[in-house]
Amino acid sequence: MIDLDDTDAFKQIDRLDMLSHIEGLPEQLRFAWGLGQQLPLPEWEGIERVVVAGMGKSGLIARKISATLASTGTPALFLHPAEAAHGDLGMMAKGDLLLVLSYGGETEEIEQPVAMAKRLGLPILVMTGNLRSNLARIADAVLDVRVEREACPLNLTPTASTTAMMALGDALAIALLERRGFTAEDFARLHPGGSLGKKLQRVENLMRTGAAVPRVRPATPTSEAIYEMSRKGLGMTTVVADGDQLVGIITDGDLRRLLQQRKKEALDLTCEEFMTRSPATIGKTELAATALRILEERKITSLAVVDGRGRLEGVLHLHDLWTTQLF
Repeated sequence: MIDLDDTDAFKQIDRLDMLSHIEGLPEQLRFAWGLGQQLPLPEWEGIERVVVAGMGKSGLIARKISATLASTGTPALFLHPAEAAHGDLGMMAKGDLLLVLSYGGETEEIEQPVAMAKRLGLPILVMTGNLRSNLARIADAVLDVRVEREACPLNLTPTASTTAMMALGDALAIALLERRGFTAEDFARLHPGGSLGKKLQRVENLMRTGAAVPRVRPATPTSEAIYEMSRKGLGMTTVVADGDQLVGIITDGDLRRLLQQRKKEALDLTCEEFMTRSPATIGKTELAATALRILEERKITSLAVVDGRGRLEGVLHLHDLWTTQLF
């Protein structure tokens, strides 16, 4: 079996020499990254959105780039050049930046979006493999996606060139992401329905609050603590002092051990006499993944959620994490 991580071995089956055809890609990526650090962004220099356009295979890559930009915090939309002349030019407005993908740089359908961009005074960024094309000449900035040849034996089917476009588009999106200071929290907010967004949820979005939180006072009798635990159904209760200051936790396990050791006498005790002091806690802004790690390490099923002063804000149970797909 050939090891595809072995360059020499890969060359044995790379009859069209694809490796050399895209060997200029690293330098192109560095240029795209640098350009991304310099481009005007939303909320800077009046640019509010990126309009991405392309035809054919370039159009498919343009759709992907538009989606990647939008999902990483740069407002973007895809404009189909053929539909532009039939009303979709109305999608473009002042404050946009037009990103055009055309490997040959002479795609006829691109003329309408480019003309509209010029009329509106929008900056134009072109991704092309023909730096002498008309499109490249009228652009404000050009991303070079030239490749030695396509993977197609006829050197016609867009393959290596579309790979270069995809890579440069991703580099551009990530450069803009870094410049914007886009965070994991921002990502989660834009991906609420996806598995990635769920994994990045915060404790505050999952924890139980208000009347759903089991709580007793330090002087509460054991019998009442048992009732509170049964009523709330979490297999535990928090113990709070004045001002909701967390002072301890009582679990089903604590009760079983107490009954084994003290028998009937256990029911005459108060919560402060057998509660677990200094229990495991977490802040509400922590990631759900952090909460799961604590639960697994401590071999417990619930965490008290407290603020910076140790005041109780909620409870997070292991079952609350099921929807995050962390398991």
